[in-house]
Amino acid sequence: MHSTNTTNRRQRLKWRPIHGVMIALALMAPLVLTAWLGGAEALQRVKQFPLGLLLLMLVMAFTCWNLNAARLRLMLGGRAGRLGQRGALGIELASKFALCATPGGSGGPVTLLMLLAQRGFPPAKGAAMFLIDQGCDLLFFLTMLSGLVLFSLLSDTQWPHQSLVQWALVGLALIATLVIMVMRYLPSLLRSSRAGMPWPSRYRRRWLTRRLLRCRHALKVTLELPRSTLFAMMLLTTAHWLIRYSLLYLAVVGVGGHADWMWTFLTQMLAMAASQFSFLPGGAGAAEVGVGGLLLPLMERDQAAAAVLVWRLVSYHLYLAAGAPLFMLYSYRMLRHAPTP
Repeated sequence: MHSTNTTNRRQRLKWRPIHGVMIALALMAPLVLTAWLGGAEALQRVKQFPLGLLLLMLVMAFTCWNLNAARLRLMLGGRAGRLGQRGALGIELASKFALCATPGGSGGPVTLLMLLAQRGFPPAKGAAMFLIDQGCDLLFFLTMLSGLVLFSLLSDTQWPHQSLVQWALVGLALIATLVIMVMRYLPSLLRSSRAGMPWPSRYRRRWLTRRLLRCRHALKVTLELPRSTLFAMMLLTTAHWLIRYSLLYLAVVGVGGHADWMWTFLTQMLAMAASQFSFLPGGAGAAEVGVGGLLLPLMERDQAAAAVLVWRLVSYHLYLAAGAPLFMLYSYRMLRHAPTP
């Protein structure tokens, strides 16, 4: 049994050349797109970016990391041993590095579960905690999305592509509502689909059913937590996303552009959703094109390109640079302490 676990662990931590190639492409994508979209003028604007504003953005990024680490400690509630802010920050950065370094962020949850398992926290409970974390993010974005939908429909906004943005927001709100309804009536839907829909195999049906019910149970457990805990978790979640999604606004200001904070928030929301379809880590390529395309109607090409480059350097590349050493350190410790076959 120990031999099997060791083999699986080493296979998960094994680094393949294709991973390095994909990360290299993701790192180069913002620079290549900036040079293509804005040319030498965009790179010159990046060089002239105010140092004080850049330092403020770095402090904001560091604050976001610590807010997530505090939320992790709050959700664990002492069930993973004595975990201080420093240790939680290490887990946060290592797991976020894996999330940013893999397509679709697939490596993030696996790394988080493995690091928590090293502290005696079972993977099943770790998966439920990860779903709770995602549920807090979903609730925040649903609230913001609802506010943006109402604001765009009831006020005389001057956003570019007004009708397209409004329909996109309404569509996202409908999808979110559908997900909530499905999770609410999931057991009934599974019972009816078992009788009325053909399944490829009994094993796949059971696997999917367990996953869906586990997700629903985790969300139910979240709602049953003490109200003070829920409030603190949502407060940390709100502070994190408001600060993180303000980075693009500051990047726009730093390159001499003009855009509403609300528009930059909406731009990131739509672009990052679209970036999930990118095959490169961190949604590279799709994120830059999406944000740049939505900023172009409000500023010059070189300004938009420079703002996108600064934004990605602080919000994405900095995560890779800070998380890579910790990820390598934790991986080395796992392999060193793994029992030999």
